[in-house]
Amino acid sequence: MRMTARCCAALLALCLPMFAVGAVPPVGERHGVAHAPSAAVRDAGHRDSVRYTVWYPAQAGAREAALTIGPPGAPLFEVGTAAADAAIAEGHWPVLLLSHGNGGSARMMGWFGIAMARAGYVVIAVDHPGNNGVDPMTEAGSILMWSRADDLAAALAAVQADPVLAEAMDATRLGVAGYSAGGFTALVAAGAGPQLQRLLAFCRAHPADGVCVPQAENPTLTLAQRMTAAQTPALAPWVAQAGDDRAIAGVRAVFLIAPAMIQAFAPEALEKVAQPVSIIVGAADTVASPATNSDIAAAALPKATLTTLPAVGHYDFLSSCTALGRKRIGALCQVAADQQATHGAAITEAKALFDAALSATR
Repeated sequence: MRMTARCCAALLALCLPMFAVGAVPPVGERHGVAHAPSAAVRDAGHRDSVRYTVWYPAQAGAREAALTIGPPGAPLFEVGTAAADAAIAEGHWPVLLLSHGNGGSARMMGWFGIAMARAGYVVIAVDHPGNNGVDPMTEAGSILMWSRADDLAAALAAVQADPVLAEAMDATRLGVAGYSAGGFTALVAAGAGPQLQRLLAFCRAHPADGVCVPQAENPTLTLAQRMTAAQTPALAPWVAQAGDDRAIAGVRAVFLIAPAMIQAFAPEALEKVAQPVSIIVGAADTVASPATNSDIAAAALPKATLTTLPAVGHYDFLSSCTALGRKRIGALCQVAADQQATHGAAITEAKALFDAALSATR
């Protein structure tokens, strides 16, 4: 049964005091590298490596430092605070996998990952090869989006083998979350199989849709270029695997933030996602329009809830820009609503979903 919720400005205001910086427990941050065969196809240097970041509840007394994105001394985004390589707090913490948007990064989603770690989760985020803001973007990275689920699976396996973290995490209580293209990734990881030709047909019929036009993160790559590259001998065999099952075993719940490319999923593919799914989106999103993405997903997913935030756009769900970022970056920093409230609303929704679905008593 599908339920739909509309979040009003009053609810946004209530979200603010719940997530003050300095809340207990402190959060640790740890980095590592996993390996996935498809990464070598997508990465500009043809490396099979997948960088990952883990945020987790840290032991009391861990000293956090500010995390930013941008050149040293001239940050463009403020992410939050965490303690590098801090000892993990005792317990058996549930696990969340986190996927960033097109051209983003694990750290760009730190506002969300750190908050969820502070709430008692081990959060594993990745830099998707060929489609992140740290390395060169590639055509393969923008085409083989379903392979992003491989990155999450590889990172999970690597963290499960990490002697520092493994004993304190409970991967039997597993959730997945994603923003924009990361929402698409989360659905693939939950068992939905996409069809590239379905997305192409939609874009031919609706060329001005925000998902079909060149993206701000990679403005020179057109849909026609992507489709031409998809037919090359180097990529065609990988494109043929688009609909393969990439479900990550044990995923109990899914959280989608302004999900994109939902038109790649047939209704019957979304109907296979039996887990509870919570979706949050901005009414002013022109990049991943609710009408062609979130609303479609909420209608087809068997156990979906939808929250629509008034006046919120697509990039409101990025980390907060600094004054320098607002000056230099432009579109990615144009936020009409209260961004702290928007972030707070997303965290509130995610915590409610995962606290219920990943409870140790279930």
